[in-house]
Amino acid sequence: MSRIGKKPVAVPDKVEVRIDGQRVEAKGPKGTLSVTLVDDVTVEMSNGEVVVAPRHDTRRARAMWGMSRTLVQNIVTGVSEGYSKTLEISGVGYRAQLKGKDLQLQLGFSHDVIHKIPEGIEVQVPKPTEIVISGIEKQKVGQVAAEIRAYRPPEPYKAKGVRYQGEYIFRKEGKKK
Repeated sequence: MSRIGKKPVAVPDKVEVRIDGQRVEAKGPKGTLSVTLVDDVTVEMSNGEVVVAPRHDTRRARAMWGMSRTLVQNIVTGVSEGYSKTLEISGVGYRAQLKGKDLQLQLGFSHDVIHKIPEGIEVQVPKPTEIVISGIEKQKVGQVAAEIRAYRPPEPYKAKGVRYQGEYIFRKEGKKK
C-alpha cells in the first residue's frame, strides 16, 4: 500500500487540470505542463483533487502508483509556484557571472567554464558566489543544478567548489607532520 499514492493531489484555485486518458495537463500562472502516466494506474478528478489509483493489484501497478502521484504533484506545483535551487561557490577566485544567455564560471581551471542555459530555465547571479536556478519543471531545474555542481564538486579538505545551499560537506583532516 503506497502511503504517497493514497494522498490526493490538491489543485490550487489558480491552476486548471485537464485529464485526457493517461495524459494529465496542468495550466497555471507560470505556464503549462503535462505528463503521460503509465497504463498501470488510473487518474481522475474528484472534489477538486486529482486521485491516482492502481488499475490492478500487481507489483508493478503498486510500484507505479506513488511515482505517478508524485509526477502529477510536481506539475501542479510547477505551474503554480515553480521550483528553484541555490548553489554556493566557495574558494579563492571562484566566481560566476551571466554573459547573455550563458553562465560563465571561474572555478580555478586555466580557462573559464561556459554553461549554456537551456530553454525554460532562468538563472540569476545575485552575488558572484551564488547562483539561483529556477523554472517550472522540477527535473530540469535539478538537472541544470547538478551539471553546474559537477564542474567542481566540493572537496573534503577545504570544502572548495560548487555546492547546494545547505549541503553538508564531510570534512577530512589534512596529513600531519
